[in-house]
Formats: sequence, C-alpha cells, structure tokens
Amino acid sequence: MTSRKNHLVFDTKIGGTKPVTVVDKGHKCPFCYRDELEGIIAEDGPILLIANKYPVLRDTFPTVLIETDDCASELSLYPRDHLYRVIRFGIKNWLDMIEGGEFASVLFFKNHGPSSGGSIRHPHMQIIGLRHLDYTANISPASLEGIVISRDGGVELAIADKPLVGFVELNIKLADLGHLDRLADFLQICAHYFLHHYNCDCNSYNIFFYHINGQITAKIMPRFVTSPIYVGYAIPQLSSRIPDVAADLKRIYGL
Repeated sequence: MTSRKNHLVFDTKIGGTKPVTVVDKGHKCPFCYRDELEGIIAEDGPILLIANKYPVLRDTFPTVLIETDDCASELSLYPRDHLYRVIRFGIKNWLDMIEGGEFASVLFFKNHGPSSGGSIRHPHMQIIGLRHLDYTANISPASLEGIVISRDGGVELAIADKPLVGFVELNIKLADLGHLDRLADFLQICAHYFLHHYNCDCNSYNIFFYHINGQITAKIMPRFVTSPIYVGYAIPQLSSRIPDVAADLKRIYGL
C-alpha cells in the first residue's frame, strides 16, 4: 500500500457543506455576522482568529484569521495602520502555534480571488496546525531565494529564479520581527501590483508564509489556471518576463 505520510486527507462530506462567496452562489458571508461567530481564539478590534467551522483537513487544527469587518476590502487597500495590525496579529498567532510544540508544522497562508483556491470573498487568512506532517520537507530552499529587487529596513524583496510552482513568484525575507511593518509594506505592494499592473486578467493571488531554520519568508504569487506541465509532471516553468516584473516594481513603487 502506498504511504500517505506526505498527504492530507480532505473530508469531502464536510467540504460539501461549506458556503461559497468568492463567486456569487447566493450564500451569505459567514464572516459578516460577527455576533454569530463561534470559537473565537484571539481578537484585536475588527481582527479575529477563530476556529474553522468546517475542518475539512483531517488530523489538523484549522483556524481562520478574519482581517477586517469590511467584506468588500482587500489587503492592497488597507490603510497602513490596519495593514500593520493584521500582519502583526497573524505572525504572532502563527508563531505562538509553532512554539506551542503541539504540531509537526503550522501553515499560514492567504487566498484572494476566484482562482486562489479559496471559497470566501471576505478578506481572511488561515493558520492550520498539522499534527503529523512537516511541510518544510516539501520546500526547496532555492525556491525562497531569487533576484533581489529591493532591500529596506531589514527586509528583502526578490523575484524567484527557481520558483516553487512556476512563472512569477515574489519572495520577501524578514531579518527579524522588529522589521515586521516593512514586510507588511512589501506584501501590500506586491498584492497591488499583481491585481493592477501584472496582467489585465489577474484577479487572484496567494500569500504563503514559511518558518524554516529560523528564517521567516513570505511568498506571494498571482493565480491563474495551473499549468498542466506542473500538475502532471511537477515541472515549474520560469517566466521570460522576470526582468520586466522586477523593473515594473521598481518603477511603479519606487523600490
């Protein structure tokens, strides 16, 4: 029998009951009705961390970080004070879960848009404790490096030249937690770039956070239909536009 130690089991019965608002299916947004939310773990004003009501992944502890009470907003639109609060809150709770020692590893990521793999439009992130699986074994260190675009305030922004999935991926390395706000600035710049300047058809992105060998890195990538070359053969492709993307980011955002 094939080992499943590197696989998560998705419970389709639970998955079939989840509301979907990332595209209009007539469901009400569960995060807009705050007085009905249960399982609140932590909060900072409008920012909440709650237990996920739909634990579709077995052998995990899934939580949802609700970023704002404005359902129509998005990370690239946040005023700086709110942006910083969201990222500080998320990093703190992610690191607390890691340092608790209960899990083999802890995922921290964000879906935005209909091609991102998410089901709810309301701005949110997810922090998921994996009881038996260490995600870091699947991450090539080279995929978190790249051609440096900017270094500022202890934070480095680079474009991956050995991407994890393929095409264009931006990596943001954090030197220490004292520079967390600059990490947030770079995340907002990258999200805005992908939604408004990268491609006229781009309406989705993902952010993934990694904590590997004491180093925190955030990877942000635009999302489209995934290449069959990657789906079928796990071969990432490198975009010929990498120099253009780097130049655009420097020109548009003064990096």
